[in-house]
Amino acid sequence: MNAHSYISNADPAYIDSLYRRFLQDPQSLDTGWRQFFQGVDYARRFDSIEASGRAAQTGDLDREFAVWRLIDAYRGRGHLVSDTNPIRPRKDRQAKLALSDFGLSEGNLDQPFSAGSSLNMQGASLQALLERLQAIYCGKTGYEYAHIESVEKRLWLQQRIESTAPDLSLDYKKRILHKLNGAVVFEKFLHTKYVGQKRFSLEGGECTIPALDFIIDRAVQSGTEEVIIGMAHRGRLNVLANIVGKTYDQIFSEFEGTSLPDLSFGSGDVKYHLGFSSQVDTPSGKRVQIKLAPNPSHLEAVDPVVLGLARAKADLLYGSEYDRILPILIHGDAALAGQGVVYEAMQMSHLDGYSTGGSIHFVINNQIGFTTDFDDARSSVYCTALANALQVPVFHVNGDDPEAVIRAVLLATDYRQHFNDDVFVDMVCYRRHGHNEGDDPKFTQPRMYQVIQSHPNVRELYGRQLASRGQIEAEMAKEMEQAYWNLLQERLDEVRQRPLPYLYQEPELAWRALKQQATPVLPATGTPQTGLPKDFLKGLFERTLETPPGFRVLPKLQKIFKGWQDLANSGQADWAMAEILAYASLLTEGKNIRLSGQDVMRGTFSHRHLVLFDEHSNAPYVRLANLQDGQGRCFVYNSLLSENAVLGFEYGYSLSSPDQLVLWEAQFGDFANGAQVVIDQFIVSAQSKWNRMSGMVLLLPHGYDGQGPEHSSARLERFLQACAESNLIVANVSTPANFFHLLRRQLALPYRRPLVVMSPKSLLRHPKCLSPFEEMDAGTQFQELIHDLPSGKGKTIRTVILCSGQVYYDLLARREATANSDTALVRVEQLYPFPKANILRLHKRFGNARWVWCQEEPANMGAAAFARSQLPEISELEWITRPESAASAVGHKKIHDEQLKVLLDRCFPQ
Repeated sequence: MNAHSYISNADPAYIDSLYRRFLQDPQSLDTGWRQFFQGVDYARRFDSIEASGRAAQTGDLDREFAVWRLIDAYRGRGHLVSDTNPIRPRKDRQAKLALSDFGLSEGNLDQPFSAGSSLNMQGASLQALLERLQAIYCGKTGYEYAHIESVEKRLWLQQRIESTAPDLSLDYKKRILHKLNGAVVFEKFLHTKYVGQKRFSLEGGECTIPALDFIIDRAVQSGTEEVIIGMAHRGRLNVLANIVGKTYDQIFSEFEGTSLPDLSFGSGDVKYHLGFSSQVDTPSGKRVQIKLAPNPSHLEAVDPVVLGLARAKADLLYGSEYDRILPILIHGDAALAGQGVVYEAMQMSHLDGYSTGGSIHFVINNQIGFTTDFDDARSSVYCTALANALQVPVFHVNGDDPEAVIRAVLLATDYRQHFNDDVFVDMVCYRRHGHNEGDDPKFTQPRMYQVIQSHPNVRELYGRQLASRGQIEAEMAKEMEQAYWNLLQERLDEVRQRPLPYLYQEPELAWRALKQQATPVLPATGTPQTGLPKDFLKGLFERTLETPPGFRVLPKLQKIFKGWQDLANSGQADWAMAEILAYASLLTEGKNIRLSGQDVMRGTFSHRHLVLFDEHSNAPYVRLANLQDGQGRCFVYNSLLSENAVLGFEYGYSLSSPDQLVLWEAQFGDFANGAQVVIDQFIVSAQSKWNRMSGMVLLLPHGYDGQGPEHSSARLERFLQACAESNLIVANVSTPANFFHLLRRQLALPYRRPLVVMSPKSLLRHPKCLSPFEEMDAGTQFQELIHDLPSGKGKTIRTVILCSGQVYYDLLARREATANSDTALVRVEQLYPFPKANILRLHKRFGNARWVWCQEEPANMGAAAFARSQLPEISELEWITRPESAASAVGHKKIHDEQLKVLLDRCFPQ
């Protein structure tokens, strides 16, 4: 518990004594108390009590402290009794704000108290103080900020919240009504015209639309040039129409089923998952770029993707000036509380590699998750409970009070722009229909939906309120509704009278479209030349070993550097050298590199050492940061211990930076399944669903070395099963040079698609896993297939073994140990797109030989099943694998070695 929370319940005399100690010797107190007392908050209270006279009776002094504690209690717990729920009474959260909780009574109500100075009400009566506190902290907005340890942030919020805010201008109020009108009528129109069609309406939470409108306009006034929004499907169509600027014609065409689906990249997606981007003119007269990111039904999965998009734009376009780009994340209450990716993403918010200058989190809190009441959806009081762990303020606000909502979002926007930190607005509202428009919520919430059924929408409530104040004419709201309805009807009539050509109206067109979908839509990966002059590469590598003057390299690293230098002098490169050369050469061409993941600076297996740390000062130095003038930027970040959010972030980053090499490395490939949602819903399928290309690179350490089922397999089979429509490149390369070319090719290709690499572990230091610089020389390129034929002329090939990855070196060792001269080892370096034509040419040449597919993975894993589907022409192909297994690998090294021996014995029978 921090000092500010403690003050509400602690003995006043004890706190008084602590403050005296602070005045005499600040270092005698812990950090929390020092930070608390450094704020003017306590100093003012102490001084005012001193001024009231220390000779006063002890009872008077105790009551003064009691009033101070009461004020603090309202600041810290008033939100628990605030009037934020529009459809039902709030639960009793034991706020303990009664006078008796502070040793006060109604007999004290008329007494003046100097404690009122804290509210700028010096000498006010307790009655006046209570009325002020209840108006501020127990109205339609509940402010939750006492948990913030930063005195500066807490006092900034306190001053803004407790200052007497002017009434919203009439222009603001009319704008609120206008945006509410658009939100309400849009949903009503769709509900009338497309009965029963899924649209996941915003009804009950329509204040979202004016809230977003005011957030964007306020941010633009403080320098924001771009806004990126992430949200699930609830209210998405409304946001697209009324905030992002997607035309009604486009939306109605999607409902009519007459929009021409763009199937050039695959399947497409439902209308309430799609993204959109446009330039919008704000009410303040400034133009802003707004992007709504596409999102699958995995509600919060888009959060880190949006953050990655924003960080890339900040790095590359806005000079890391975070005020210029604003991420807005719209949450549902059940998803916010229940999906761990939100916590992972928020834990990145202050990390150097992932900070975006804060996000505005807007919660459409409709108090239900599909059919689950909030009592069953979380253990915490609020769905925003994670904000407490991360020192983030939360403004809980009644969704039926538009003006309170607008004040909350304006405060949130100012806070984000001022502190570049996260902030939550928790808009408590309701969901008028079921989870979708065909669902009946009364099966599970009959009482709640009896209330909702007769509850007027927020536009009606606000229109009446303005009319009762005399701020608009009573008929104005009705006229606005009719005008907007007429506009929508006109657009719908146009769509129905002039429908877009529909692809599937004619059978022949439908057949052509289906054939198009089944055909890879991008050209074959091809083999652009990615080699560079070997002398240039040698000199470049030497520069990667240089350190600044005075930098003290660890003796053990000096030994590693010497080993690398010796290898380079002999004209060879190991895996780490080839990887560093790929990055360094791209940097010299002006391309940026971003590598993140757990332990990537050093490398999980202590092979990369891309970032060095001074032996004495621990100061970091990025080895590739100073290769030459005008080079690209090298971003290297050790990530937090997260796969899901970090991979989502890097995927988002890659979308904003197609000319930059963005890589994520798993600590072990096995751990990539912690990010399976991002892999399945974004990396594998975004091109097909949303026409979004990414050049993201996944480095997944993979290889059977006897380390057990959690440190052996990156689940190659899962990626291959997901391969279709040229959506991925999947590689399992076996030489440093080919890895060098593979990485460089990623930016040399004329298009972008994700690259999944089964990167090695044992090969990092394997004595035979070396490449001569000639294999990276000018004129060389990536090899999708490597033929390893026995030396000597006129040799008869009796066996051809197809393999992929590190098992090649086991096969090579057995071939050399048995002096076998009639077996060809053929390495499939790229598994998708599969080099089928090259393999069939070999089969034509050696058709009379025994053909074998050998892999180190079990029969039901690895590439065997995929290769079988790709090579039906080689019917005699023999499959040599480990036995089928539920786990990816055995847990005992001895059994692992025995299995490997069986594989090799079958490949090389005596």
